[in-house]
Amino acid sequence: MSKTKGFLDYTRQSVGYRPVEVRVGDYKEIEIPLTPEAIKQQVSRCIDCGIPFCHGTGCPIRNNIPEFNDLVYQGRWKQACEVLHSTNNFPEITGRICPAPCETSCTLAINDKPVTIRHIEYQIVERAFAEGWIVPQPAAVKTGKTVAVIGSGPAGLAAAQQLARAGYDVSVFERDEKPGGLMRYGIPDFKMEKHVLDRRLEQIKAEGVRFHTGVNAGVDISSHYLQKMYNGICITMGAGKPRDLAIPGRELPGIHFAMAFLTQQNKLLADETVETSGLINAGRKNVLVIGGGDTGSDCVGTSRRQGAKSITQIEILPQPPESRPADTPWPMWPRQMRTSSSHEEGCDRRWNILTKKFVGDSTGVREVHACKVEWKQENGRWVMTEVPGSDFVIGAELILLATGFVHVEHNQLIRNLNVVLDDHGNIKVNHYQSSVPSVFAAGDAVSGASLVVRAIDSGRQAAEAMDRWFRRTA
Repeated sequence: MSKTKGFLDYTRQSVGYRPVEVRVGDYKEIEIPLTPEAIKQQVSRCIDCGIPFCHGTGCPIRNNIPEFNDLVYQGRWKQACEVLHSTNNFPEITGRICPAPCETSCTLAINDKPVTIRHIEYQIVERAFAEGWIVPQPAAVKTGKTVAVIGSGPAGLAAAQQLARAGYDVSVFERDEKPGGLMRYGIPDFKMEKHVLDRRLEQIKAEGVRFHTGVNAGVDISSHYLQKMYNGICITMGAGKPRDLAIPGRELPGIHFAMAFLTQQNKLLADETVETSGLINAGRKNVLVIGGGDTGSDCVGTSRRQGAKSITQIEILPQPPESRPADTPWPMWPRQMRTSSSHEEGCDRRWNILTKKFVGDSTGVREVHACKVEWKQENGRWVMTEVPGSDFVIGAELILLATGFVHVEHNQLIRNLNVVLDDHGNIKVNHYQSSVPSVFAAGDAVSGASLVVRAIDSGRQAAEAMDRWFRRTA
């Protein structure tokens, strides 16, 4: 590295946020980027550690992190952009919303604070867009083969872009009004405004990818049509089946899946069509979010902006420790307490809570009956038991289920294509190829719900697998 002792000269400087009292009044992005001078100091903290665990262990997409850090330090931003894009199609997305497992596996994280890798990635790509360095890269030679990509989330867009650059004629089918999938409809605007996505979509379209939105594959167009008209199909629909909470009172009005709530808010902000009779709004309500992950955190931030009276978030698992525990040593992703920007905006968080039943009437839910639980290890397995006499009630007029997703939706397309599913209900693949030779799959449709960065990598790998298969069968 250019400054061998930068990690001794400078401490980690994280990005700042707009003041809480200001940002909760709108849906604009909340992060305040670091200055150019601060960025140069931060990249200088990257050390010549010999084995970059940030790259090989932490980053699912295997970004060449030490290389682009060094290039930024030298002021060679354009080359840094080229290095970054050699592994990641959408660094402007991951630079905003990735939980940055690369940082927890940074060598400095052993006994110091890690390099601010995620924000450096953000700075590189934003400068590249501002300078006009990111331009369409259409294929020089066409293969004459056609591919249908089903779903336009991170895996679908990555697969489509890679295939188009390899010379394939690619058509993306998306059932929503606009492309983007989870990135458009699941990520709140205060974490990523959608012009960021639209900017990248223009590049993908200019590279020859055709988008067909408002098309429900398997219903509006049959699986037979897709197999007849396209040489190959890549399924990237995500893990769309939410995990439900089958307890008494589940049918009461006012209980919704988290993604329905988040999607509706994003559509309202984008002036897309929303059924006003089914509006989900947290305004002046006591809100209960069930589930302690990122989706639950997004529900907290959205509820706050909608004017919730109170927000409570409960999680069935124990509260994680404040620092890295022994059971997730470096360079593993640590099981530790994390507080998001949404939590800082106001939320009562509780752990070891089991939801037992919902109570209300035909006008809506009114309260939740719950109890405390404890976890103990028995024969190497964690077992949950209720704490006697710990039952209590939480008042809530809006309940959001952020309990995760189980697998890809087993819709008409999946059934008619007759692809084999694994024991978890996901599409079973061998090197991204399903049981039907011309049908490939990638992203959460294969792995179950995971990170955006893993979906991007999966889409890239599926495109490469399809290209190899086409070349072998030509």
